Amino acid sequence: MKKKALLIAAALTGLCSALPAAAQFQKPEDAVKYRKAAFTVMASHFGRIGAMAQGRIPFDGAAAAANAEVVADMSKLPYAGFVEGTSGTEKGQPKPNVWSERPKFDAAAKKMQDEVAKLAAAAKTNNLDQLKAAFGSAANSCKACHDDFRNP
Repeated sequence: MKKKALLIAAALTGLCSALPAAAQFQKPEDAVKYRKAAFTVMASHFGRIGAMAQGRIPFDGAAAAANAEVVADMSKLPYAGFVEGTSGTEKGQPKPNVWSERPKFDAAAKKMQDEVAKLAAAAKTNNLDQLKAAFGSAANSCKACHDDFRNP
């Protein structure tokens, strides 16, 4: 488990050190790849917590806490990849209103980050009921942003 935590920490350190460079993507496709990669990692770890919260797999407090920490850390990364010229009409792409309603989009991102921080705190309690409540709130914040700013 320590080795896994060290690998995650090293990966996050690498991503964070690359963040200033990420703000200046060479091509719009690079920004899309960056944000998709961050969201993919978040979704994978969030899904593991969801499986516990929904009773599909046994609750493991240590695993929930580790996964929630990754989600909280990763929640700060994808937004550098939302640059103008990277929206579209295809499934999963951001709607053009991301740019025309940027303050609302940024507020939705902040809400999600706050909710996943609460999820990480709840996961550290090793209490399944607290995890379930925080997971539901975090999931709702994700859904709200998807409903408003992502093509279905």
